[in-house]
Amino acid sequence: MLDDAKFIDGDETTGANRTWGVSLDIGGKNYATSLFWQPLQNQEDPLSEVAEASEGILEGADLYCIKPGKAPQFGICVSQEGYKRGQMAAAVTLSTALADRSSFIAVFKVNEGWWYTCVRNDIILSDGDMLFLNEDDAKNQFMSMLAVPDWGRKIAPKEWNIEDTEDIKLEYLMQRGATAKLQKIKGLKGAKLLMLVGISAVVGLWLLSNLIDALFFTPVKRPVVVPVRPKVVKKVEQAPIIKPWEKLKDPSQIIDQCVENIKIMQRIVAPGWKRGAFKCTQTGISTSWKREVGRMTWMDKALDQSEINFSFRTFSTDGNSIGVGINFRNIPTVSSAPQMTIFKLRETLNNFFQTIGQKVSLTNGSFTQNVSKEKKMVYRYVGFKFTSDYNPLIWKGLLTKFSGLDIKVIEYNGRDWVYEGAIYAL
Repeated sequence: MLDDAKFIDGDETTGANRTWGVSLDIGGKNYATSLFWQPLQNQEDPLSEVAEASEGILEGADLYCIKPGKAPQFGICVSQEGYKRGQMAAAVTLSTALADRSSFIAVFKVNEGWWYTCVRNDIILSDGDMLFLNEDDAKNQFMSMLAVPDWGRKIAPKEWNIEDTEDIKLEYLMQRGATAKLQKIKGLKGAKLLMLVGISAVVGLWLLSNLIDALFFTPVKRPVVVPVRPKVVKKVEQAPIIKPWEKLKDPSQIIDQCVENIKIMQRIVAPGWKRGAFKCTQTGISTSWKREVGRMTWMDKALDQSEINFSFRTFSTDGNSIGVGINFRNIPTVSSAPQMTIFKLRETLNNFFQTIGQKVSLTNGSFTQNVSKEKKMVYRYVGFKFTSDYNPLIWKGLLTKFSGLDIKVIEYNGRDWVYEGAIYAL
């Protein structure tokens, strides 16, 4: 977990010594930034998770907001740092405005400093919403995360001259996103809680309706055909259409390399530093350490002695936490055609998980492929997410029995495993 302690050590991060800001003005509106973000597991009763985080992860937190969408989250902050109830959360507005990309990294130059945002697989990283007051701090953080592959979008100030990045006007993006306001943590009960859940649902429906409108109801512009003399032309062979299940990352390899690298990283031990959860994606694994006692040099020494070639290795601005990552070896693609309709697949999955006594969350989804200007292909899938105390090698044989399997994320906190992915349907 990155940058946890910068909020907890309030004596070191307030006043003139603080290197980060809490708010910025965009288009005449004031937004809160530098929130601490966490995944939201229970959308029906978010207050219990928020209250627990305010007591354990971020002591003294008394304000929060909810980010809706495919990967719901909550952000928390401390009002004594300068946050205000009713203030809009900047990261929510930006992430919903760029919801067409599941992963993006960005730095925007604003009047108050340099706002750094980082979203990976639709999740705002715990340190992915920071208003840096120093340009070098923002640039260093951006460059360290730029080493991570497969960003859907990379945004940076034009004057930085970083290859493959774009400079976009922030005000334009913020006009397109949804809004979420800071609320009191210990004052949200009964009707107010139902109201918040309702608002989150409305925002979710708004995002879904925009997506459906963009995909199915936007009229296609057709070219004007001017009569010309017929001529003989050679027939151009059309490139074959590659369906999404024909280029899946081998799920068995993802599972194997995830387990292998967790074992390697578990050997890294530094006195006074506590390790956070492991997270495996299709490209690599990441984790973090938080300082309880000791010094940065102790952690540096432990990482050096591991002789691991990290894809990134970044201390937080206050030196109280560090995040590291490892890229997987080349994972081959496989073709795994679906065998069931979405209704039959959902029924089979429910029956399968009920048989083994495992709770699971299933969602219907779709992927749209632009074949040509006038033709689109829609592929349907069932998304799944569940928590288990069994390791991936146990689940490997069970999950890989389903054709069209796409493993997205595997997380391990030292006790429980969280599995997230999708299975394509006919």
